[in-house]
Amino acid sequence: MTLAIVHTTRQTARVRSLEAFAAAAGVHPRLVARFVALGLLDPVPGAGGAPEFPDAQLARLARIRRLHAELPLNYAALGVVLDLLARIEELEAQLRHAHPDRPDRV
Repeated sequence: MTLAIVHTTRQTARVRSLEAFAAAAGVHPRLVARFVALGLLDPVPGAGGAPEFPDAQLARLARIRRLHAELPLNYAALGVVLDLLARIEELEAQLRHAHPDRPDRV
């Protein structure tokens, strides 16, 4: 009898320095720092305490830029919009979970 050995690798989210994150997003690092100061982006502490940004924050940054371009709101007000959108997504997920047989619910 032979045993199959299955190796599982845990994928870790890639994180980038402020400069690398800004370059990947196509924005100036100062704009990223401004979004952090406004609470729109949430970096994680990296080596030496420098902020690092998970790749998931790239999608959030793209959403911030798209909303800012489409809505006549300043960046600070976009925080409220982002919170509301996150809450709507959460409620829609709860509805889908509670009523999986009713796709017309969401």
